[in-house]
Amino acid sequence: MTTKKPKTGGEIDSYCTKCRLDLGHRIIAMVGDTVKKVECRTCGSHHLYRKPQSERVAAAKVGVRAVAGTERKSTRTGERVTAAERAERERTAMWEQAIAGKPATAFKPYRISNVLGAGELVRHPKFGDGVVARVIDRGKVEVLFKDGPRTMAHGQV
Repeated sequence: MTTKKPKTGGEIDSYCTKCRLDLGHRIIAMVGDTVKKVECRTCGSHHLYRKPQSERVAAAKVGVRAVAGTERKSTRTGERVTAAERAERERTAMWEQAIAGKPATAFKPYRISNVLGAGELVRHPKFGDGVVARVIDRGKVEVLFKDGPRTMAHGQV
């Protein structure tokens, strides 16, 4: 099976932003071998090329992120991912710094009946070692575990 390379004036399937369907389009602009702009043969609107939805769904299942026929990330999404990764690294570093070099005896076993204060070390049977980041109110504390913060009950009778 041979696939023809797209060329200006040729036809290609694309997602139409006006019709909101995968339809046949005429190629009106290219940069190198990459299709950039198309014209819908149904409604006549001009818009940037978007892969048909069926191809995007298939690519998402494989784990490949393809936007507008290229392998680039949009800057807005890239910034959000970077901020999320940065926050995750900061939480992990704060957790590691809080428990680093502490003996096993420094960790109190977590019990809902214990009253906890900020900075105390706890050992939870499911979440592992943690440090109390803040006391929310009389009955709740935020405990920072390796996999992230969790709101937990404390001081309950």
